[in-house]
Formats: sequence, C-alpha cells, structure tokens
Amino acid sequence: MDAIIDFLNTVFWGYVLIYGLLAVGVYFTIRLKLLQIIHFPEMIRAVLGSRTTDRAGITPFQALCTSLASRVGTGNIAGVAVALHLGGPGAIFWMWVVAVLGMATAFAESTLAQLYKVRDEEGRYRGGPAFYMAKGLKARWAGVLFSVCLIVTFGLAFNAVQANSIADAMDGAFGASKLWTGVVLAALSGVIIFGGIPTIARVAEVVVPFMAVAYLSVALYAVAVNIAEVPGLLATIVGSAFGFGSAAGGVAGSVTAAMLNGVKRGLFSNEAGMGSAPNIAAVAAPDPHHPVSQGFVQSLGVFIDTLLICTATALLILLSGQLDPASDLTGTQLTQAAMEHHIGWAGPYFVALAIFFFAFTSIIGNYAYAENALMFLGVGGRSGRMVLRLGVLLMVVWGAHESLATVFNAADASMGLMATVNLVAILALSGLVARLTRDYLDQRRAGRSPVFLASTMPELKGQIDQEIWSRP
Repeated sequence: MDAIIDFLNTVFWGYVLIYGLLAVGVYFTIRLKLLQIIHFPEMIRAVLGSRTTDRAGITPFQALCTSLASRVGTGNIAGVAVALHLGGPGAIFWMWVVAVLGMATAFAESTLAQLYKVRDEEGRYRGGPAFYMAKGLKARWAGVLFSVCLIVTFGLAFNAVQANSIADAMDGAFGASKLWTGVVLAALSGVIIFGGIPTIARVAEVVVPFMAVAYLSVALYAVAVNIAEVPGLLATIVGSAFGFGSAAGGVAGSVTAAMLNGVKRGLFSNEAGMGSAPNIAAVAAPDPHHPVSQGFVQSLGVFIDTLLICTATALLILLSGQLDPASDLTGTQLTQAAMEHHIGWAGPYFVALAIFFFAFTSIIGNYAYAENALMFLGVGGRSGRMVLRLGVLLMVVWGAHESLATVFNAADASMGLMATVNLVAILALSGLVARLTRDYLDQRRAGRSPVFLASTMPELKGQIDQEIWSRP
C-alpha cells in the first residue's frame, strides 16, 4: 500500500496538481480580467455585507471565518518554515504568486457552489463541488467520488494530523500527555461539532479573527522593531526567487528549490482549487443576493491565509536570523526559535498556543466540509451525522497519540484525486462563471446592488433551485 500511495502522490503532487492548479489559476485570472486585483475592494464589501436576514444560511462573514478555520492550520506555521529551510527566501515570492493566482480559482469554485446550492430537509442551505458536478455537468458519479474523498481526507485523516500537531506542540511547550491532550481536544471539538454548521460558524467568527489578529500583531511588532531591515529583506525575497544576489543571513536556495517549495506551500495552505472551501461558501446567505458575492468572499480568504498569515510567519523567521539550511532547525522548532528571538522566553509558548488555535479551528472547519459531503451522498440524516461526528472525535484522539506518516500520505493521495476532479469541473463550467461575473459587475456599474434571478438564465432550469434564486 505504501508503494501505491507514494506512486499516486508522485503523479498528483509532482505533475498533475502543481502544474494543473497553476494553469487553472492563470486561466481564470486571464478570463476574469484580473478580477482579484482590479476588484479587490469588492471582496471587502462582500464580507462586510453580513446583514442578511436569511436564516437558511450563515452570514458572509461567518462563511469567511469558517473557511479560514480550515485553511489556516499548522501549515501556516510549520509549513512556511519548511519552505524557507528547503527553498530559501525566494520561496516566499512564489508563495505570493500562487496566492494571487489562487484567488481567481477560489472565486470561480465558490461562485459555482453558491449557484448550485440546495436546501436540506431542515431548510438549510447545502452545496459544494459535488453538487455542481452532479447538476451542472450531469456527472453524479464525479460528485460521489469527490464526496467520498472529501470525507476521508478532511473529515477524518487531516483532523488526525491536526490533532497530532497540537499534541506535539503541547508536549514540547508544557510537557502535556499526548493522550490526554487528544481526549481534551476531542471533548472540545465534540461540544462544537454536535451543534452542527451553525454552531461551528458562530465559534469560527469569534476565534478565527482573534487568533489571526494576535498572530499578525506579533509579526507587525517584529517588522516595526526591525523596520530598517525590511526593504533589504523584500529585495532579497524577490532577488533570490530569480537567483539574483544572496539570501538573508547567507541562505541561498536554488531558483528551482525556491519555486517548487513556494508553490507547494502556497497550494497546500490556501486550498484554492481543492474544492474544500466551496462547501462552506454554498452554505452562506450572500449579501448582495448573487452567487458572485460569495466568490469574492472566498477569494479574500486566500489573500488572508497566504499573503497575510503565511507572510507573517516568513517575516518573523527571516528577521530573526535563525534560518540556516546547514542546521536541522526547521518546521515548528524554527518558528519557535524565531519567535523567541523577537519576544523572548514567551515565544515558544506563543507558537504552541497559536498552533493549538490554528489546528483546533481546522478540525471544526474540516468537519463542516465533511458534513456537506455526507448530505450529497444521501446519508446525512441524524444517524449519518452521528457516525461522522464520532469518527472525527475518535480520529482526533488516535491522531494525537499515534504516528501518522502512512495516514497522512494516504490523505494526500485522496486529496489529490479530489482536487483533480474539481479542477476539471470548474474548467468545464468556466463559461458560466464568466457570465455570472459580468452580470454582477454590470449591475454594480449601473449603481445597483447586484441580484441574481433564475429567470435571467432560463437554460439553467432544472439545474438550480428556482425558489432560492427567485427573489432577493
């Protein structure tokens, strides 16, 4: 099994997805006419438009926070450190490039998820890539394959990995028992996920801004204290990305290593094109009442995850002078050493707490995605959700205590298959994304709050829920 899994990961992550995700990002950036740059203010407006009274869904702000809960995990702390260790400062430049391109991909997949959403038996919104595959492409088999991979990857395996990271951090910083950490973590997670997606959204909109602001504040402090070094550091990042000059502190990764590690870090962190965030984008009640508004919201999520939080970790490390490719110091330990340099003895403890919050919110955010997939498969009733929730909690306890190398590799292969199916689907539906975007922007230019009505696209009858899109 290890040999098969390694082969699949080599195919997916060595060839298909690294180039596929980049190509799709470039395609949507061009087709949507640099939308993620030119219309960046619209992203802020779409998030702040959280005054919706539609109780069938969560607010745009809650949708953003829940997607960030899943996106922002240990990879933002340990993963960035590994990218710097292997690729040098130039890796950060390529991470930025991937994020900018990924914002267009995230926009496309979340817009489609909004358009094809449905109501469940309780009257709440459900949707995601499986729904636009089944309804938009008439390929239910693809939706089933996607949903199974999503549940295995995000609902189970990745939650075990996040629990493992928390247990390691608590053990290293406070000497806490890994098993008991897992038990406490499962108890906390259970209180939230048994409340369903509405409870997860309410927790996320409080915890995610808190953890993001706290982490970014420390990074801003480090930048302010070392402001004289920042211009040279930025020049080093850009220069080393193309092989010019020397990297900060004498570190110099090759151009290939910088590109490869920066691209991988960006793709793994922001999840644009993976098909994960659209599952929560579909649950939102958009304001304004148009599928494109949720596309803007989730595009902003990629910006916050990579261009803000991952960059914060990178600057903390580079300004500390702790980066040394000749040493074994990498991952969480490198970030902790950097934080200790900036804020003293409290640094390692701060990083441990940041990992706890980042990874804990990833667990509840990942569960929200898996619950949506369960609904698509038709087994999302009370008994189905109970089985999934218990499975998540068991994986949290098990993951906190056990070595996860094989499980993590298997999850990577499952996610690779999931992402590949999703990329094909959004490319096939790209014309629809472009039409919806033009409709939204035309209404905005005319001075109106954009509204999408199903009657304006009669060819979609039978594919989308006419009642949802019959009135604002």
